Parts: sequence; C-alpha cells; structure tokens
Amino acid sequence: MSTKIAIGGDHAGYEYKQRLVEKLEKEGVSVKDFGPFSPDSVDYPDFVHPVAMAVESGQSEFGLLICGSGNGVAITANKHQGIRAAVCWKEELAALARQHNDANVLCLPARFIEFSLAEKIVDTFFSSDFEGGRHARRVAKIACL
Repeated sequence: MSTKIAIGGDHAGYEYKQRLVEKLEKEGVSVKDFGPFSPDSVDYPDFVHPVAMAVESGQSEFGLLICGSGNGVAITANKHQGIRAAVCWKEELAALARQHNDANVLCLPARFIEFSLAEKIVDTFFSSDFEGGRHARRVAKIACL
C-alpha cells in the first residue's frame, strides 16, 4: 500500500474519513488529513483543492476523497491538470481505475456504500498498479494543456 495519502471530503464523508484515517495509520500509512474536522456542513472544494494540490506537488502519492455521492469531490479534484480522480463504489472499479486510468485520487460515495465495502475499495485501489502499455498512451491524452 502507498505510504503517503492526502485525505479530505465534506460533512457527509466525515465519519468514513475519520475511520479510514484510523485504519490507514494502523497499517503504517502516512496520512495528511485536510479536513473537515467535524460533521458540520461545509463546502467540499475548500478541502478537495488542498488534497489535489498535495498529490500534484508530490507531497502525497495518492488522494482519498469522501463525500455523499463522490461526484462533487471528483469533479473538483479533476479540475487540477495532474489529477485523475475516480468515483468508485465497487472493488472492481477501484482496480480498473488504477490499472487502466492511472487514477491518483479515489473518491468514495459515503451515502451509497457500507463502511466495510469502503475499506475493501480503499485496499484494492491502493494495492493496484497501473498497467501502462496501451493505457499509458490514452492517459497521456487526458490533460488539456
């Protein structure tokens, strides 16, 4: 598993975020928590942009974002040129996001998956490798520069 992960989200993802930070740290992963730090209503971009910047800059190897649907955090993170954020609600999607798309940010829909599944998705995402090959050519065409 990766050793440096930036994590953030919104109020709907707060509980899962807290529990995932605990899980990852127990596994020896270095986690930088960008918030939120309470379940009070927040604006998710305030927490997503710092996570995306940490991944873009190389301070973190990967990002993990959690909100109600996963969509808001993914849309925001994907505004950053160096980010490939994927919403995953199944383990297979997490594996494919890494293997075929070289996704570097995992986005979870806390309101639509059980926490036990979120843990499995996280494990799958961070243990899967990019396959390269034909996929590398496609990934190279994603950025709008």
